[in-house]
Amino acid sequence: MSPEGIKIVAENRKARYDYHIEDKFEAGMVLKGTEVKSLRIGRCNLKDSYARIINDEIWAINIHIGPYPFAYYNNHEPRRQRKLLLHKSEIKKLYGKVNEMGYNLIPLRVYFKNGKAKIQIALARGKKKYDKRHSIRRRDEQRDLDRTMRRYK
Repeated sequence: MSPEGIKIVAENRKARYDYHIEDKFEAGMVLKGTEVKSLRIGRCNLKDSYARIINDEIWAINIHIGPYPFAYYNNHEPRRQRKLLLHKSEIKKLYGKVNEMGYNLIPLRVYFKNGKAKIQIALARGKKKYDKRHSIRRRDEQRDLDRTMRRYK
């Protein structure tokens, strides 16, 4: 747990490789009790997840929150759509960018902040193949630089 009371449950590391991150937003999530308990034990996966604006509401789609192992009945559906809680002005801003400029809404991480389940979504634009190669090259150069710095310490 970090000093600010934030416990990260899941992170979408591939999002930074596949997308240019323009802006980030913190949103609450409407969850069932078994989903919260599952998140607390770390059963969440953000792979292939995204968010959509449907009827002036933002919905997280394809987020996998595993079933809570100690619930025998009334367990949740793992990949159900979950409503995200944002201010109306933020939703309007996102709606304009997503519809007009070709941005996507991508979940970056799920975490607990002061006991409340939060999700960080990003306004992102997809990278082209040559951008991805550039990211790989930059990461490899940084790794080589770190390796030589360790050698000379």
